[in-house]
Amino acid sequence: MSFTEFPSRLLENAVNEFASLPGIGRKTALRLVMNLLRKDTEEVRRFGECIIKLRSEINYCSICNNISDTEVCNICKDEKRDKTIICVVENIQDVMAIENTRQFKGVYHVLGGIISPVDGIGPSDLKIENLEEKLKAGGVKEIIFALSTTMEGDTTNFYLYRRLNKYDVLLTTLARGVAIGDELEYTDEVTLGRAITNRNPYQQ
Repeated sequence: MSFTEFPSRLLENAVNEFASLPGIGRKTALRLVMNLLRKDTEEVRRFGECIIKLRSEINYCSICNNISDTEVCNICKDEKRDKTIICVVENIQDVMAIENTRQFKGVYHVLGGIISPVDGIGPSDLKIENLEEKLKAGGVKEIIFALSTTMEGDTTNFYLYRRLNKYDVLLTTLARGVAIGDELEYTDEVTLGRAITNRNPYQQ
């Protein structure tokens, strides 16, 4: 059966919605929808409510922009974390990847993306101003640029360096144990942990 011959408009609509997700083709989308149809109504209802609650009730930490169930995330609340060291990352997945290494004891700042002119993303689209406000407030000793080692990541590192090097703070970057071209969230924990531990002063 081709995908133009769905026996049900409801089935087709559901497949289209799943296929709109990144990395999900139409064949995979159809398998997922058929799997849902095999579940009982209560399971599917819980699944749907979980997604709706995720979208409507999720919070972003008012300090670091990490996803949280409360106004301030658990990492920023933790008194044992070193608030003088801020690790700048692209997204939530990168926070999770670094946390899994158990090598970093500072806090984070989530930019919400990286500079990518091709995708229409410029500095004004990122959470940079409130990062700079943290430096103006004082108390920060080190900023770690922990962005993907891609052209876009390096461009964002350079922009941040030019904007932040006027402050009395050490600017460092991950050791190049992370291969050039790698995205942080897909780097293995051992390599990423070493890259955090052996970070270097940022150089233009």
